[in-house]
Amino acid sequence: MAVATQTGACLELFTKQPAAAPWVQALREAAFQRFAELGFPTTHDEEWRFTNVAPISRSAFAMLPSRDRQGAVVPDETQLHLAKHAPLDNPFVALNTAFLTTVAFHHVPRGAVLESPIEITHACDQPGRVHHPRTLIVVAPDAHCTIIERYTGTGSYFTNAVTEVVAGDGAVIDHYKIQTEDRVAFHIATMQATLGRSTSFTSHSISLGGALVRNDANATLSEGTEATLNGLYIVNGSQHVDNHTQIDHAKPHGASHELYKGVLDGRATAVFNGRIIVRKDAQKTDSKQTNKNLVLSDNAVINTKPELQILADDVRCTHGATIGQLDAEAMFYLQSRGIGKAQARDLLTYAFAQDIIDRVKVAALKEELEKRLFEKFHEHGG
Repeated sequence: MAVATQTGACLELFTKQPAAAPWVQALREAAFQRFAELGFPTTHDEEWRFTNVAPISRSAFAMLPSRDRQGAVVPDETQLHLAKHAPLDNPFVALNTAFLTTVAFHHVPRGAVLESPIEITHACDQPGRVHHPRTLIVVAPDAHCTIIERYTGTGSYFTNAVTEVVAGDGAVIDHYKIQTEDRVAFHIATMQATLGRSTSFTSHSISLGGALVRNDANATLSEGTEATLNGLYIVNGSQHVDNHTQIDHAKPHGASHELYKGVLDGRATAVFNGRIIVRKDAQKTDSKQTNKNLVLSDNAVINTKPELQILADDVRCTHGATIGQLDAEAMFYLQSRGIGKAQARDLLTYAFAQDIIDRVKVAALKEELEKRLFEKFHEHGG
């Protein structure tokens, strides 16, 4: 009954959307049909086992679109790739596509080397509403670029974002996603990267805000592709963050690296689920995945699950996860040097997180993140 009610409410809004080009309308209708079949996920679904989205699905605002809809603005040149990569089997991707209105679209021409980052900011200042940011970035062969996606806002709202990155052969992409949503906001996002031969793709996901957050980061690799997925999540109070990653080695000679680090305080909860798939033909794959968590309070909880699905036989794959507290010896050493307990705790926590920030190649962004980290560690755990 609940699913029927939710779908019914969505259907009413779906039919009231501003007119769009026939090809956009066809995308929307196929996506809404998929969402109607799936409904909002529950904790009975393995992929959502530790993340209860009932606060989203039961909220009135989950059905209220943002007020900036004046009609669809979807460039025809996006037809080739839009909604061809992010999986509609994810109900939130289906919902985003069903309410497709505008697309942040960037095309980097063949061989271009962009000096300045492509900066995309999705800000929500409409409490009580949902917005569905859609981003498509197409990087032609041998082009180099940096992409910075930011998500921020004020009040209680729901961001449901989808980003598709399509890279041609030999492209080099440095991608950053910075999530600093309001502490009472909900954030669900999927990033899907489809990577050509011999491309180099690096993505950093930094999650600091939000009440309930889910990040899906997926990459499909071709022959000789190198992909890096790194992440940092820092939660306190009653925040919940769930990071799901999937690296799909579809062809041989690919390499992937993954490092996700989490800091949990207060009554915060977090999830890390990292899946590496090595297809039958993807021989000579080299893949490494690591998840490290620092738990600062007795009430914080982390569920971590690294997964390997290896169908090839000539591969080198490793994965591991650690959950720990601050090093007692290091704490003692700092305190013996006259540093107070709280300050020593902050210093060690900052050093743990700094490992990810040090990998940021954009100087201004690195400086901004260091400042945000400093502020975050001076909040009360709650």
